[in-house]
Amino acid sequence: MKATVEAISEAAMTEKSWLSVFCDLIKVRLTGLVLLTTLVGFYLGSREAVDYALMIHALLATTLVACGASALNQWWEREHDAKMRRTEDRPLPSGRMQPETVLLFGGLCSVAGLIYLAFAVNPLTSLVGGVTVVTYILIYTPLKRVTWLNTAIGAIPGALPPLMGWTAARNDLTTEGWSLFAILFFWQIPHFLAIAWLYREEYAKAGFIMLPGVDPDGTRTGSQAVSHTLALLVASLCPVIFHVAGIVYLAGALILGVAFLWCAVQFSRGLTLQRARRLFLISIIYLPLLLGLMVLDKVKL
Repeated sequence: MKATVEAISEAAMTEKSWLSVFCDLIKVRLTGLVLLTTLVGFYLGSREAVDYALMIHALLATTLVACGASALNQWWEREHDAKMRRTEDRPLPSGRMQPETVLLFGGLCSVAGLIYLAFAVNPLTSLVGGVTVVTYILIYTPLKRVTWLNTAIGAIPGALPPLMGWTAARNDLTTEGWSLFAILFFWQIPHFLAIAWLYREEYAKAGFIMLPGVDPDGTRTGSQAVSHTLALLVASLCPVIFHVAGIVYLAGALILGVAFLWCAVQFSRGLTLQRARRLFLISIIYLPLLLGLMVLDKVKL
């Protein structure tokens, strides 16, 4: 009987391909978003013709940093991930990978990526990348079990990739680059609050302190979603003010921003699962469309 149980357990562990397990380890969708925003930042920051060789170096190095940070985050949270249905099948909780392997992989990728950025791109971008890793792993990750303010702290490393793309192209921190940071920062708050409301019971069970978990009636959750979506609408106009994007982008940003804000207001008025899913969906649609408009209507510098 024992042998049968062990055989079933082993079969469950190997039913996923190694490629699928690796994609889970590096959070392939999150890493894809990091690369997309980095690419947009690089393109917008390029003054004349895009330096494709430099762009490729920046993207490869950023990929290493993002993969390493994702692995280190999962290593740190492996025991808590095992308590949530949405994360229990990740490589560490499921037993498909060992903690030592993930720690080594995450550390090596992060360090290699930062060194790569420093020598193949520029030291400033490597510094911004280093801040991203430190705030994500050493500040945001442990704060998830301390205070609901972790969401705002976590939005900082999440908003730095487009700034990394900008500094990779410009080797300078400018207001235009920071405006891209602001857009990503404010976008993340309603996006994650929708997720946190949908999975508030699971987060609480796993020991993560999220705003919906300490806000039973949802009053603060709803108001935070609305206020940050409104701030996002304002921030999305900055590329026009700083002459990064033109009038077509402005019109699109206003339409997308109002639609996003409407969903946030509806969510705040009645925090149902349906409205939380709608807010999450509009956040997923909003960002690539906004970035696409920014790229299409870039003002030549």
